[in-house]
Amino acid sequence: MKVTIYHNPRCSNSRGALALLRERGIEPTVVEYLHHPWDLAGLKALVQRTGEPLRALLRTKEAVYAELDLGNPARTEDELYAAVLAHPVLLNRPIVLTPKGALLCRPPERVLELL
Repeated sequence: MKVTIYHNPRCSNSRGALALLRERGIEPTVVEYLHHPWDLAGLKALVQRTGEPLRALLRTKEAVYAELDLGNPARTEDELYAAVLAHPVLLNRPIVLTPKGALLCRPPERVLELL
């Protein structure tokens, strides 16, 4: 099974999801998205695969979220995408992609839904 995890090694949820995959003998493609950010098309495709709106995948406790006033419902989807492209830390993690779909795995055990 081909599995990709959009990972931040500093995040306990991300480390937990990666550990759960490896415990099951799955060695995923690990994308440290803070070092290898998306382009617009790739980000839109990933968000679409989750079935969630981008707003639901944002890290609302990041300082830049408040600085950019991203909680304002008047912010357009295009503005949200531009913010994530400029500040990848705004996207919550880990997002895991398998042939069954894509899912924000918070808590990490949610990764099991994709196996």
